Amino acid sequence: MNAPASTATLMSGDDFRESLRRYKPRVFLDGQQVASVADERGFGPGINAIALTYDYALKAKYAPIMTAVQHSSGKRVNRLSHINTSSGDLLNKLEAVRLVCQETGCAQRYLTHDALNAIGQVSARIDDARGTSENTARFLNYLHRVQDQDLTLGVAMTDAKGDRSKRPHEQANVDSYVHVVERNAKGIVISGTKAIVTGAPYVHELLVMPCRNMGKEDADYAVCCAVPIDAPGITIIARPAGRPGEKVEHGAALFSRKYGQSTGVVMFDRVFVPYDDVFYAGEWEHTGHLTYSYATHHRHTCIGARAGFGDLLIGAGALMCEANGFDPAKETHLREQMVELITITESFFACGVAASVYGKPDEHSKTFMPDPVFSNIGKLLLATKIYDMHRIAHYVSGGLIVTLPGPDEDHNPETGAKLSEVLRANPDVPYEQRIETARFIEDLTAGYQGGWYSVISLHGGGSPAAMKQEIYRNYPIGSKVELVERILERGVAGEGVSHDPDRAITKNRQPGKCCDTGCTTPGQPVMVDLPSVEANLPSKKAAAFLTLK
Repeated sequence: MNAPASTATLMSGDDFRESLRRYKPRVFLDGQQVASVADERGFGPGINAIALTYDYALKAKYAPIMTAVQHSSGKRVNRLSHINTSSGDLLNKLEAVRLVCQETGCAQRYLTHDALNAIGQVSARIDDARGTSENTARFLNYLHRVQDQDLTLGVAMTDAKGDRSKRPHEQANVDSYVHVVERNAKGIVISGTKAIVTGAPYVHELLVMPCRNMGKEDADYAVCCAVPIDAPGITIIARPAGRPGEKVEHGAALFSRKYGQSTGVVMFDRVFVPYDDVFYAGEWEHTGHLTYSYATHHRHTCIGARAGFGDLLIGAGALMCEANGFDPAKETHLREQMVELITITESFFACGVAASVYGKPDEHSKTFMPDPVFSNIGKLLLATKIYDMHRIAHYVSGGLIVTLPGPDEDHNPETGAKLSEVLRANPDVPYEQRIETARFIEDLTAGYQGGWYSVISLHGGGSPAAMKQEIYRNYPIGSKVELVERILERGVAGEGVSHDPDRAITKNRQPGKCCDTGCTTPGQPVMVDLPSVEANLPSKKAAAFLTLK
């Protein structure tokens, strides 16, 4: 019998908050330098969202899905810093992300997972090309430290870019992209700007990664490394997370005053990085592989995140129908809208499940990659259907969600009592609950937070154009062409076309969806026994109600 896995140090949410106090990053918010990130009110909702990923890993009912055994160390770690080695791992990650985003809307820490999996893959690829093992060893040392200390990492990937028509080495301002400015015996020195870094002010370290495929002339810009958030030379200009200061005492911004996300522009000014934390610097040939791997992992993860957000809309929509005095089972037009919302949410989540089931091990490492076609289709669906999700929530809720008097009127002795009488609909639902639900939906879909969710859904993880490119590039159109040509008895002896490698239209083939040969099973399923976990998960309706409370 295998010995039980030891457990890395798993922090609680409060431990996470306290850990941030050990760092002294240079951060600006609303034009003022922040003295303590952990105590800054403007970052509170973002810190709360990440803190929940720590607390859930310590809850017995969620631990089976929120933790995993890291194969390279034998230790049980938080799933959001775990390296996937099976289809079951991919499924569990998808479920874990949906779970935490049911509560927070966007838990942010899953970026740590996506980047670590991609960097591990490219490290193995570089070793294979060189016939060495040092890159993988360096990555594993870093990975185990992150897991043992239970760190959250930010992904500094999207450069400022400058003139989009020019490549990095052609930019008038060299700091439009992060690049290596110096190499010495101990490490490298980097400068430049990353323009969109999720959660930047309140993470422990940043993973610097290239945002595009580099050419030989761009070798100095081909850099991937890790830096502490308070490394000398780093400046972060951040925006507030959520809406922490709005009507806290009276009930507005019910969701976004508790959970939100800050993003930051991160400027690097001659930041030193020791070689132990450098995964590559100058290996431009591997930038395309890293960006592709990260994008595939991240788009797969985004499916789970936005499914969690969909659960909130489904639950809130059902509550609003009830508060308005309607039963969607009896009102055809409401039932159709609710079914459409459910269909959208579960359709892109089903793509995530398919991407997990048909995942394969990376050829250079043990890391399991989600299927790129299903990952990109799922992400494309959520990116383009987010606006329909908002529209449906508005339809089933009615105009009350944006025409309500402000929350101060609820406590106005001149108006409050009368409002509670005339704005009550279902006699079984108190006025306060109806109004609370309406303002919750407004917060999620019709205010600042709603617009923010639309934008991050559309552009987070790449634009729809990038996803369409990946779908076409990876889809086995050649197999479909050969199928038709075989039926039409074209090709040699009526047995299909010849496998001409120069024939572009048939270049992409896939005999079987489960593998390259079409005769083996998908990746080993080691998914946790979910029934016991699911029994403790909030229902879709309850998810919204619990968030309100």
